[in-house]
Amino acid sequence: MSHRRVNKRTLAISGAAVAALGAAAILLPNANANPDKTSGAKTFSSPVAVKLARSLAADLGDNGAGWYYDNANRQLVMNVVDEDSAEGVRAKGAVAKIVTNSMEDLKAATKTLSSDASVPGTAWSIDPVTNKVQVTADRTVTGAKWATLTKATDQMEGTVSVKRSQGEFKKFDGAEAARPGDNGGAGAEDAAGDAGAGDAGDAAGNAGAAGGADDAGAGGAGDAGAGGAGDAGAGGADGGEQGAGGAGDAGGAGDAGGGGDAAAGGLDGGDAIFGGGARCSLGFNVSVDGAPGFLTAGHCGNASQTWTSDEAGAQQVGTVQDSKFPESDFALVMYDDATTQASSTVDLQNGSTQEIGRAVEASVGLKVQRSGSTTGVTDGTVTGLNATVNYGNGDIVNGLIQTDVCAEPGDSGGAMFAEDAAVGLTSGGSGDCTQGGETFFQPVTGALEATGAVIGAGDGGAGGGDAAGGAGDAAGGAGDAAGGAGDAAGGAGDAAGGAGDAAGAGNAGAGDAGNAGAGDAGNAGAAAGAGDTGSDTGQGLN
Repeated sequence: MSHRRVNKRTLAISGAAVAALGAAAILLPNANANPDKTSGAKTFSSPVAVKLARSLAADLGDNGAGWYYDNANRQLVMNVVDEDSAEGVRAKGAVAKIVTNSMEDLKAATKTLSSDASVPGTAWSIDPVTNKVQVTADRTVTGAKWATLTKATDQMEGTVSVKRSQGEFKKFDGAEAARPGDNGGAGAEDAAGDAGAGDAGDAAGNAGAAGGADDAGAGGAGDAGAGGAGDAGAGGADGGEQGAGGAGDAGGAGDAGGGGDAAAGGLDGGDAIFGGGARCSLGFNVSVDGAPGFLTAGHCGNASQTWTSDEAGAQQVGTVQDSKFPESDFALVMYDDATTQASSTVDLQNGSTQEIGRAVEASVGLKVQRSGSTTGVTDGTVTGLNATVNYGNGDIVNGLIQTDVCAEPGDSGGAMFAEDAAVGLTSGGSGDCTQGGETFFQPVTGALEATGAVIGAGDGGAGGGDAAGGAGDAAGGAGDAAGGAGDAAGGAGDAAGGAGDAAGAGNAGAGDAGNAGAGDAGNAGAAAGAGDTGSDTGQGLN
């Protein structure tokens, strides 16, 4: 199951006093009125909000102070420093929040922290919700370390806030074998798709529809059950997002769906990988100039040059090509077998997978899930951006995504995703999935840019323009995939043909279309709206 943690923590007055309080009740709301004006604000799906926020931020320049997505009200909140800027924001349908600290003020605070308060066991990130830099100190920050931290933060009152964490910041690589069922999670033996942790909410691969043509095309076209027809969905790109994956696997009839395809040598995001006495988790399968590989954490890549799918080291799967840690935290591992058919999927640890067709930048308020080899699938929300974490021993990482998603040792490198979009690679944090805590992630977009990799194992997928142009066709392609899946019960050739049809529709990624031993056609369905108006139908990344 998914893990969510929440921390748990007569006066008699005269008639005259009552009257005074009544008068105050009338006056105070006006005296302390929030400058936000939300009555005319529009509702948006998360992808549309991100696109609008980037456009508004560019227009606002120095008058903008960050933004976030209000999931509860489905509204975009833009921080601004003056009323003139607020009017322009409201005219676009977003909520304008007039704040005290400019983005320049907040960035200056982070620089001061880096120079004056670089203490092991601390982390900080810009929090647009509070319009402050949120500093977190773990339980090891005591004595002289605490004095150093507070000396710096006391001088930035109003710009910086400090809180304590009951845990200890550490990288989430593990030395022991995966423990089946720990915290409801999947162990190493479960990673191939047997029952494990996490119901993963509603994101278990059911047929879904994505947003409008601007927002990434059609969603998943099918629900891949055990031996099912597989997923066939188009994932487009919004702005700088990565395109959809390739056609995916077209395996032999009778192959099992769900987890990694051991026969083909490919693994799924969240599956256990072993190297140098360490256990980590695979992040996302990628391709580099057509060659298959995968992303994981850089501190994992530093631990070993080669990685296997078993603890004994008998089944080597890949070799590290690039690894960055500290400062950043990502590694690119190339599959040793260049013919490996590694599908662009994340293991949901319950016998099903989530197709991944693109990569997006995180935004505060974004709902995400994480898959890892220790704790399975857990969920939560992005709470901060551009985070810096000091793990100690000189291991300082910058530019991370801060979340309230839990993780534990062995989950390092695992996939953080939002529906069909890759978001981050698990780095480390504090706490566990019993008590909760903070977890930090390397942005996938940065890792892809640095390595030249693209999401998907085929031709690298469609670019943003292709996805937008093919959104209308993707729904038709999804139907073809479902039809091909029905024929797949009679033979693997028909299933492979179905995968081809799906891939041809706007470069829709058809995952495991040939693994249809049971003849289950899945729940084919896709919707391609002409433009997302924030309705509940056809949304992506809600």
